[in-house]
Amino acid sequence: TGEIRVQVQEESVWLSQRQMAEVFDTSTDNISLHLKNIFAEGEMKEESTTEDFSVVRQEGQRRVRRRVRHYNLDGILAVGYRVSSGRAIQFRKWATQILREHLTRGYTINRQRFEDNARELEAALQLVRKASAAPALDAQW
Repeated sequence: TGEIRVQVQEESVWLSQRQMAEVFDTSTDNISLHLKNIFAEGEMKEESTTEDFSVVRQEGQRRVRRRVRHYNLDGILAVGYRVSSGRAIQFRKWATQILREHLTRGYTINRQRFEDNARELEAALQLVRKASAAPALDAQW
């Protein structure tokens, strides 16, 4: 799987149709069709889930700056639940597992962040232990 650069703005993740097609392993035409239906059926309002970002991209031999429509996390999730591809199925399984954890536990743990923070906490505790075991500094000169 490749890496996709995402826009993070206004407490959301934003992807273009091309990026969503890459994420869900489908065509941009398919993504466009699902988005059209999502908005037509009133599942979401286009104006609250889309934003145009200025993007620099290669067109032939030159780099061009274009305004490209991006869709926020709500739009990405809605598309992910409509696309029929192997990768979209994996996404739905993952999203369902996260939602299940959140609903049954009342919270969701980002395991990587938890492990990183645990390592940092352990390192801080070791420093405190070393400091407390060191002979006290005499305040007298």
